[in-house]
Amino acid sequence: MKGSKQSRRDAKQLFRACQVDGALDEARVRQTVALLIEKKPRGYFGTLQELQRLVKLDVSNRSARVESAVALSEAQQQEVRASLGRLKGADVEVEFAENADLIGGMRVKLGDDVYDGSVKTRLSRLAESF
Repeated sequence: MKGSKQSRRDAKQLFRACQVDGALDEARVRQTVALLIEKKPRGYFGTLQELQRLVKLDVSNRSARVESAVALSEAQQQEVRASLGRLKGADVEVEFAENADLIGGMRVKLGDDVYDGSVKTRLSRLAESF
């Protein structure tokens, strides 16, 4: 269901108000939602839906899944965390997983973006080029 333009504008404004130093503050989001539900301004349901969508997008953009062919050492994990933090400009929640199918290298899924430096993908691209 598509909300009205006013609901989208209100949700964006509320979303910005819930941020502290560029990061979303969970307590502010909860307080904002509680106030919206309590006051019930015109079009509040559409605003709540749009705010929920914006919060989900923000959370997914700040969480990453890193797959590698072999388990990464603690130093390598810290380096990956630091690189992802520089890329997104904030703390990123990182989940590490082992995937032997990659053969070598790693695949990083950060929000909707996928950075694939695996040997499996490179071999697939090479096979397609023939």
